[in-house]
Amino acid sequence: MKALVVDDEPFVLKLLGRQLENLGFEEVILCERGHDALILLESSAETVDLICCDLQMPEMDGVELVRHLVRIGYAGSLVLVSGEDERTLHTAEKLAKAHELHVLGALHKPVSYQMLRQLLDEKASCAASARRTVTRSYGPEELQRAIASGELENHYQPKVALASGTIAGVETLVRWRHPQDGLVFPGQFIATAEEHGLIDVLTRSVLTAALRQARLWQDVGLRLHLAVNVSMDNLAALEFPDFVAHEADAAGVPASSLVLEVTESRLMKNPLAALDILTRLRLKRIRLSIDDFGTGHSSLSQLRDIPFDELKVDRGFVHGACRDASLKAIVEASLGMARQLGMQTVAEGVEDQADWGFLHAAGCDLAQGYFIAQPMPAADLAGWIARWEHRRRALEASAS
Repeated sequence: MKALVVDDEPFVLKLLGRQLENLGFEEVILCERGHDALILLESSAETVDLICCDLQMPEMDGVELVRHLVRIGYAGSLVLVSGEDERTLHTAEKLAKAHELHVLGALHKPVSYQMLRQLLDEKASCAASARRTVTRSYGPEELQRAIASGELENHYQPKVALASGTIAGVETLVRWRHPQDGLVFPGQFIATAEEHGLIDVLTRSVLTAALRQARLWQDVGLRLHLAVNVSMDNLAALEFPDFVAHEADAAGVPASSLVLEVTESRLMKNPLAALDILTRLRLKRIRLSIDDFGTGHSSLSQLRDIPFDELKVDRGFVHGACRDASLKAIVEASLGMARQLGMQTVAEGVEDQADWGFLHAAGCDLAQGYFIAQPMPAADLAGWIARWEHRRRALEASAS
């Protein structure tokens, strides 16, 4: 493998070069100027697998070099390195990703060997996992057959109360048990359902099955709030609130224990079209959650105009917020605003104990994420609750 390091500081240049050699790169090219690196990339017939690029350089800075990498069609990986502040580094990383470059991450100077190795190891693991994953798309006829034949199944991800650690509810996440491909995730078929008019029948199938499962849990003394994702297409049908209320009544589940999650970025495209449907749902005591909060552009007006009961802070803001001043400010501001509006708060994407501790201290109500549990079949929930009880006690002990 071949790597290219671009940095105008000779010491940093040599240090990164030596680190990459120790990490297994067979050839490491060092350039002190962006222009020299660009000439090399444009004239060389050999492929460069990785570029480590400083942002603050004379003549051609790292951002300008990134634009040239896009122009020449660079297909390798990119690591941004800088002594600039966190927000500048984050913005540059986001810009490079927006140009569809393969950005491994951004590192602060001085870059330690451990940090660089961890970044490369994590991304190598993710790439290997992605190669093993079936990513083919599915046509509307095949999906329609799957819905009709009952191949869709619900998995459930627990939500726990941060104050007590006890389970408070679950989010319903649909999966497709494909006869040839095994378990297929929604990212591979939801778009097809929305584009071909199948999302309404799909959502109704998921909702009905989830309510039946909630009744089974209720019968054994496990009363949980049940969250189900809905599409904007569902909210276009005037009778949708009546359908939801009828299904909840038929299952014997209180309407007040049902939470419908609406993704903010989709809602913002035509909020008035769904306003009457959302209002009718609230009149029937069905709870409403604004999902992925902060990812759209009309967040405040939606909180003002639509009677949401719950605000879900997007995972992109939650994970690592304890280590990032900007993310921390966004999460704390979102939680504070929701409290003043009388809304329950949920943080999704809780990946480690540091995330948990930060959210607990910030006064967030509920948390969900892989640190707590992955989505699971309904039959696995009881076993998870028993295991979580031991972990919950350990978390309480570590916090005291």
